[in-house]
Amino acid sequence: MISYPVRYYNLHNPPHLNVLKEEKSMVNEYEIKKQICEIGKRIYNRNMVAANDGNFSVKIAENEYLCTPTGVSKGFMTPEFICKVDGKGNVIQANPGFKPSSEIKMHMRVYEKRPDVGSVVHAHPIYATSFAIAGIPLTQPIMPEAVIALGCVPIAEYGTPSTMEIPDNLEKYLPYFDAVLLENHGALTWSTDLNAAYMKMESVEFYAQLLYQTKLLGGPKEFDKENIEKLYAIRRKFGMPGKHPASLCLNKDGKNCHNCGGACHSEDYKQFPGYQYDFVGKDCGTSAADPQGEAPAAANNDAELVAQITKQVMAQLGLK
Repeated sequence: MISYPVRYYNLHNPPHLNVLKEEKSMVNEYEIKKQICEIGKRIYNRNMVAANDGNFSVKIAENEYLCTPTGVSKGFMTPEFICKVDGKGNVIQANPGFKPSSEIKMHMRVYEKRPDVGSVVHAHPIYATSFAIAGIPLTQPIMPEAVIALGCVPIAEYGTPSTMEIPDNLEKYLPYFDAVLLENHGALTWSTDLNAAYMKMESVEFYAQLLYQTKLLGGPKEFDKENIEKLYAIRRKFGMPGKHPASLCLNKDGKNCHNCGGACHSEDYKQFPGYQYDFVGKDCGTSAADPQGEAPAAANNDAELVAQITKQVMAQLGLK
């Protein structure tokens, strides 16, 4: 009779399940790399970057991030281009000939200060970057979608690319905003996942383009305080993630201001220049729930919400 060696398995964590988990992780990681390449094509084709400009990253695990490489066009990447780094920007894995983006420092600062963030996108969209170069923050409430999704977009002070100056200048904006212009540089957005962060970049550029073109027509007609508060209420009702002036009143004793800027009642916001509104919201200080009913489930994607609520927004504002 032939005897075979006995193998003792941990029934709570059998080795074949470990292999399956590892394979699943590798598949998911590869899919995220493909998504990064797809977003790169979109950004390149929409003229948000030129040549080798731009960079983006995705958090895939605790202290593990995928990011675009330096020195390559983001419109022509394939999955093997993508690098993996730790929370300090140190290389975990990169194929020969590829190095992580030289701007990875500012990405890591966002993740460090905003644990709710899953992805960061940096680009040089023409209109938004023009405002950044002109030193004009995007603060005028001119469109329901922009007020709901962005609130406003401040300008982080200039820093030399690839140095700690950019993350250091960016840091004070991170607790209060989900998008910034980088002075004389470009734009930076972040959100729960890559698609949401990219969509926010699209929203920033569209907002900037509308502001630019309406200024050529004599200047935009802005929403008044009452209509701004209605838009805030819609955002709170839909439980949209991220930071936004609509949520400030929830922890500022009922005080609220559009664009959460320097005119606000709180000393915290006087550090941000260029903001216009200073008023107390009527129904603030309660909760993010719908004042007339229960709060719906939190949304996962700003882009989905825009599609869902545009009709409701226009109806509530009495606009066509």
